[in-house]
Amino acid sequence: MRKHRLFSNLLLASLLYSCETRTYEDISAEVILPETVSFAKDVKPIIDNSCIVCHSPGGISGFYPLTDYNKVKNAADNILDRIQRPTGDPQKMPQGGALSQPDIDLIKKWKTDGLQP
Repeated sequence: MRKHRLFSNLLLASLLYSCETRTYEDISAEVILPETVSFAKDVKPIIDNSCIVCHSPGGISGFYPLTDYNKVKNAADNILDRIQRPTGDPQKMPQGGALSQPDIDLIKKWKTDGLQP
């Protein structure tokens, strides 16, 4: 009985000692955004990987295509609103997932930089 209690205490102590209290932001590498963000180089790959499946002709949201620079530029405010909504919001995009914070920051900077082509 005494050995069992000693073992339990050692196990509990090792589990408590191994717990991390740092957040993802504490342990992830800082992402450095480019000096100037452009659509072709920076934003289009994000749109192509995360949005175009639905937002193209024949897609579930084909009525709201994001297939070229002008369409994405004109939708920039709406895109930023939708990708930054909290998890669980039915209007959060992309549906069934979320963009990474670095991708969101890149799109925000693209807008701040004047929506460069």
